Amino acid sequence: MKSGLIKTFAALLTAALVVTGCGGGGNATTSTDTGTTTAAPATSDGTLTIANGTDIESFDPQNNNNTASEAILVNVFDYLLKNDNEGNKVPALATSWEQTADNVWQFKLRDDVKFHNGDPFTAADVKYTFERLATDEALKQHSYFKTIEEVRVVDDYTAEFVTTGPDPLLLNRLSKMGAGILPSKYIEENGLDAFLKNPIGTGAYKFKSWAKDDRVVLEKNDDYFDGAPKWNEVVFRVVPEASTRVSELLTGGVDIVSGVPSTDIERIEQTENLSVETTPIKRVLQLIVRQTEGTATADPKVREAIDLAIDKKAIVDSIAGGNGVLTRTSVTPGNFGSDESLYEQSLYDLEKAKALLQEAGYGDKGPELSLSSSSQYKEYAEVVSAMLTAAGFTVNLDILEPSAFSEKMTSKTFGELYMIGIGNSMNDASNNYNRFLASEAAGETDYNNAEVEKLLQSALVNMDEDSRADEYKQVQQILAEERPAIYLFQMKGVYGVNASVDFAPRQDEMFYAQDIAPAQ
Repeated sequence: MKSGLIKTFAALLTAALVVTGCGGGGNATTSTDTGTTTAAPATSDGTLTIANGTDIESFDPQNNNNTASEAILVNVFDYLLKNDNEGNKVPALATSWEQTADNVWQFKLRDDVKFHNGDPFTAADVKYTFERLATDEALKQHSYFKTIEEVRVVDDYTAEFVTTGPDPLLLNRLSKMGAGILPSKYIEENGLDAFLKNPIGTGAYKFKSWAKDDRVVLEKNDDYFDGAPKWNEVVFRVVPEASTRVSELLTGGVDIVSGVPSTDIERIEQTENLSVETTPIKRVLQLIVRQTEGTATADPKVREAIDLAIDKKAIVDSIAGGNGVLTRTSVTPGNFGSDESLYEQSLYDLEKAKALLQEAGYGDKGPELSLSSSSQYKEYAEVVSAMLTAAGFTVNLDILEPSAFSEKMTSKTFGELYMIGIGNSMNDASNNYNRFLASEAAGETDYNNAEVEKLLQSALVNMDEDSRADEYKQVQQILAEERPAIYLFQMKGVYGVNASVDFAPRQDEMFYAQDIAPAQ
C-alpha cells in the first residue's frame, strides 16, 4: 500500500510539473545551427515592461493588502523612509528622524519635493496621510497604523508623530505598504474619487493609465527630486498564467517576468539574451487553518494530521525546483524575532497522520475539508490536496482567480483551509502573528489563546529588543503545536530577465524602476 501511495505522489507531482510547464509556445524563439535559441529583442524605446501574476487592488495606497500592489505603487508614492535590500532604514521624503519621548518621534522633511501636479510636499501632507490611516477603519492598512494618535505639524518641513503608547514598530510602519504620502490639498479640493481616477504622488513615475486585470502604465516624472527617471514609461502587465509570462519573455513582449516555474528555468537559461535571477524572499507558503467550533479542524489531532500528511520536501524539490526552504515558522531569518529552531524543519509522517485521524474518531474515512487557493498557487494546492487525500481526508479544492481570492480573504469566508503566500513588509514577527490576536482572528481562524494574546500584546509596546524577541519566539513555539497556520516553505523569487535590462531582485519583492537600468 505504501509503495502505491509513493507512486501516486510521484505521478501527481509529475502531472503538476507538466501543467506548470506547458503552453510555453515552442515557436517563441528562433533556432540556431547549434540547437540553441535566441530570445526576441525586448523593447528599446525607453519602456520597461514587467509581467506579474496579479493586479493591484487600488490606486489608494492605504487600501491595498498585497505585495503585488505595493511593488507597483512604490514608483508613484514615496515613503518618509524606506528599506534597502538588507532591511536597513534609509531616508526618502524624510531626511532624518529621532525619538524625543517614549511615544513621540520627530521627522525632518525634504524641502525640494513636488507632487505630480506641482503642489509642494509639506508636513501637512504627512499629517493628512497618517491621520487618515489611523482613523479610517475601512482601510485595509488601518490595523498597522492605528497606534498613531496624532501627527503634529511643527513647521512646513518638520512633523511629529505621537503614538498611543510606546511603539517599537513606528519606523517599520512608516516604511511599508500603506505609508505612501498622499497629496492633501489635491484630495481636499477635488475629492477622493477624483484622486483615484487620476492618482498623484511624489514618486519617480506618474500615473498614465490602468486597465484592470490587464496593465498599469506609468510615465516618467521629470521633476523627481532624487534624480532623472531611467525610463520613459514603465508598464506592469497582468499575466496570471506563469507559462504565458514565460512565452512573453521569450518573444520580447516583456523585459522581466516574476514567478518563473521550475520547469521553465532551464529553457530560459539556455536562451541567448535571457537569464534567470533568484533571491530568497520573506514570503512563506502556508495553510491558514480555521478552528471555529464545529469544524473538523477545531480538533488539534486533525490539524496535526494535516501537517504530518504534507511532504513539504517533495513539494519543494519537485514543483519549486528546489527554490524553497522548509519551515515550521513564518518568521524567516533576517526578520526580527525569528526562531531558527523551527527553520529548515518538517514533520512529514503519513502513517502517523492516518493514526491521528483514527484517534480523532474518523475510522477509515477522514473528515471533509475545503481547501481554497489563488490560481497563483494552483499546482501547490493540487499536490497538497492529493497528499491529504492519501491520508484519508476528503478534500474539496477551490481554485480562485486572484481578485476573487482576495475578496474572499478580506470577507473571511473561507472554509477549513486556505493556501496563501504571506510576505513580511514589516521585517518583524508582528507582521506574521498579529493575525492571531483574538480580535484579528475572529471570523477567520477563530484562534484564541490567552497566553499568545498576552505575549503578542506585550510585544506591541515592548521597547526592549531582547525580551521582545523572546516573546515572539515563545509565540512561535506555541503556534507550531496549535497550528492555526501550517507553514510549508520559505519561497524564493524566481525571475526571467532580458539582457537589455540590468535587474537585481529584492528580498521584499519590490520593483523600484529607479533601481532597474537599461543594460550598458
